Amino acid sequence: MEQLDPDRLSAAQLAAMRRSLTSGRGALTRRSLLRASGIGALTLGGLSALTSCGIPPARREDGTAAASADHSEQEKVLNFSNWTEYMDTSEDEKSRPTLEEFGKRTGIEVKYSEDINDNVEFFGKIRPQLAAGQDTGRDLIVVTDWLAARIIRLGWAQKLDPSRLPHAYANLSPQFRSPDWDPGRSYSYPWTGISTVIAYNSKATEGRKVDSVTQLLDDPSLKGRVGFLTEMRDSVGMTLLDQGKDPANFTTADFDGAIGRLQKGVDTKQIRRFTGNDYTADLDKGDLAACLAWAGDVIQLQAGNPDIKYAVPAAGYITSSDNLLVPAQARHKANAEKLIDYYYELPVAARLAAFISYVCPVDGVKDELAKIDPALAENTLIVPDKAMTAKSHAFRSLSSEEETAYEEKFTKLIGA
Repeated sequence: MEQLDPDRLSAAQLAAMRRSLTSGRGALTRRSLLRASGIGALTLGGLSALTSCGIPPARREDGTAAASADHSEQEKVLNFSNWTEYMDTSEDEKSRPTLEEFGKRTGIEVKYSEDINDNVEFFGKIRPQLAAGQDTGRDLIVVTDWLAARIIRLGWAQKLDPSRLPHAYANLSPQFRSPDWDPGRSYSYPWTGISTVIAYNSKATEGRKVDSVTQLLDDPSLKGRVGFLTEMRDSVGMTLLDQGKDPANFTTADFDGAIGRLQKGVDTKQIRRFTGNDYTADLDKGDLAACLAWAGDVIQLQAGNPDIKYAVPAAGYITSSDNLLVPAQARHKANAEKLIDYYYELPVAARLAAFISYVCPVDGVKDELAKIDPALAENTLIVPDKAMTAKSHAFRSLSSEEETAYEEKFTKLIGA
């Protein structure tokens, strides 16, 4: 189990998180932020909350979270924290239909808060209570996989009861069933998946398809018009795949090889720059002919520009996830489990997927989604088919030492 002192973040890690929050995936993986200029930089106070040593973690000698009393039977309430625009709403945006139906069916009042703007800032809010073995005031949270892994390692997430999750257990897509940070999904279930693919402006490429990292880095017709991402796991992960390496099982030598490959692209000026959320505007205008991109963004861009295309490299692509967790000491664990299971019912999952346009982690949702929008049901960026799923790869969990060393190398590469 991870200890807090080694879990402090280095200057390079802090810089990486600032990039993520202001212009990277942490700033742009939700629909609302495609229409906004970004959320701004996280305050130093928020970052220090993540890195300070503080109170030792509240867990038992066996490494699990300390037991907490569940008041679900007596208190029909559920406090749910999520990201903005990550829940379906009515056309007038005055109600959340699937949440309201859950309340009517179960009698549980869901107190829904869109109070997660980024992983680091949110963790800074709840960390003091978690470390002190106190209730955070939240029964269910949604965090990105690297933070979910950290919370689980620290013993700050409650183990889920499989008997209360029949739909979730049966319908979870094989692609998401067993991440290395939570084998068998004992503590978490994915809310949605986030895929990294290649996007290109067919007008800027004069109709030529761009479908590999090798092409991004070597095609002279693209020189100076290529973008990679400021998210280390995405840019290095996609490069590892292109080099025939497995992002789920690579060595430091493999990592260094990928960095060297990208460095050559920088030195030869093949790569225009490493981008965060601003790649969307550049790709739309054609200033970037091709780049690494997040699939949810591609769907949104295509709605306004028919020249935006995407490709999944034959070598594969990187997938991450945002995940549902029940924090330690939450008062309403059973109520939270009921809601998790509810969103794995096929009709409910389809309605959510139709709204947020990210990878749906619910297997078998296609027919239900087709009833809402046949085009969405056929979009493999939302409902991956077998071929798409087979190409999906996760970037393995890193030790604190590895993360420090790798982020330092990546930060040097991109000049941040």
